Amino acid sequence: MTADTGAREQDRHGEVPVVVPGPKGVPLLGSLPEFGKDPLAFFERLRGQGSVVSWNFGGKPSLFIADPDLVGELLREVESTFDQPDLGVAFRAVLGNGVTVARGRDWRRKRSLVQPSVRPKQVRSYAATMASCAVDTADGWRDGQRIDIKREMAALTQRIAVRTIFGTDAEGDVEAIGRAMDIAQREIGAEFSGIGAVLPDWVPTPGRRRVKKAAAVIDREVGRVVAAHREDGERPDLLSRLLTAQDETGARLSEEEIRDETVTLYIGGHETTSSTLVWAWYLLARNPQVRAALDEELDRVLGDREPGFDDFARLPYAQAVVQETLRLYPILWLLTGIAKEGASLGGLPISPGTRVWTSQWAVHRDPRWYGDAEVFRPERWLEGADESIPEYAWFPFGGGPRVCIGARFATVEAVLILAVLGRRYDLDIDPGEIRPMTTLTLQPDRDMLATVRARGGGA
Repeated sequence: MTADTGAREQDRHGEVPVVVPGPKGVPLLGSLPEFGKDPLAFFERLRGQGSVVSWNFGGKPSLFIADPDLVGELLREVESTFDQPDLGVAFRAVLGNGVTVARGRDWRRKRSLVQPSVRPKQVRSYAATMASCAVDTADGWRDGQRIDIKREMAALTQRIAVRTIFGTDAEGDVEAIGRAMDIAQREIGAEFSGIGAVLPDWVPTPGRRRVKKAAAVIDREVGRVVAAHREDGERPDLLSRLLTAQDETGARLSEEEIRDETVTLYIGGHETTSSTLVWAWYLLARNPQVRAALDEELDRVLGDREPGFDDFARLPYAQAVVQETLRLYPILWLLTGIAKEGASLGGLPISPGTRVWTSQWAVHRDPRWYGDAEVFRPERWLEGADESIPEYAWFPFGGGPRVCIGARFATVEAVLILAVLGRRYDLDIDPGEIRPMTTLTLQPDRDMLATVRARGGGA
């Protein structure tokens, strides 16, 4: 790889990109301390230096890429010339070897078994549950009531996840799973951006002990639900589909694999949507003109009725609100791959073992691809908008062969919940800036307190 301190960014007309030297960091740890202090700001600084920037992550040679063409190439080449990295003992303790972690033939087999459960036809069948749970939440709110939006959205999406995955509210200790997931998210984020990222798996840190306890709770509750399903027979839910899925040899998922995929689907159907909605309410409260445009669409399309799956396509502005929220506050905030023999990006050879990083946070906020990049403007996503956004300048669900299989589920869920609650209520969020916190997903750094205001004629 060549370096040129004067190089700025890749020419988007096919020239081979140039590697720009990045921060030197400190002996042994490289830039890990700076990265761990504020990963989002760190990636934004690297983005400002060029489209391919070299840096050192805990003694490991690394590259950061910020050009959408290179991001797309990295995502498409995972499973080919780039490997999925090992994301650490804390991550493995929670997600095991599920479809988001598995590699090679094992990944292809698991994806073929899990993907049918979240195809468009199945998502349509879950839409009624999504809307019904949102209506229950709306029915429980009152004008002038004080709520914690984080808690309310977590409870709502958790209820949806439990019903769509397990088919019931009653089985298992849902609150125990929720608490365990919260602990796991925090500790995974802390380990990934701290000294735990370079410690051997056998080192027993306090954070790792907390993750193991949380994983034990998750294992116990998921095992209880799976056992009940086996006794009751097939049901129209995600777990039943996993239990009966067969690969090309007729083999089914093992007990351990069922556990891993159930947890993966739970996180995808609960944690990611919950966080997206929290950030959506935050942005809507601070942008009254956007809120007014959303209200107009909800009133015009829905009137005094609740939404169903077919309304998803009739609510393009609500979809744009979700899409713009995921641009500014992407729930997944970084992706990384490890170069194998023969790896390259934009024609630039990448040495085997090099870790290549990109960040949705940094790329999504790049003024090269977005006018008024820091401004919440859903209109940029509407049909006919004149803003030209390159492919892979927006990738909140990843991309390529390993794109998130639950993206459709999460998007439909977020839009329907926004429609149900937004049709009836405004949320006046307490003043003060809320900052993103880098756990497993991008979370608000404090509780988000608000006053519920009934909309005229909507309730």
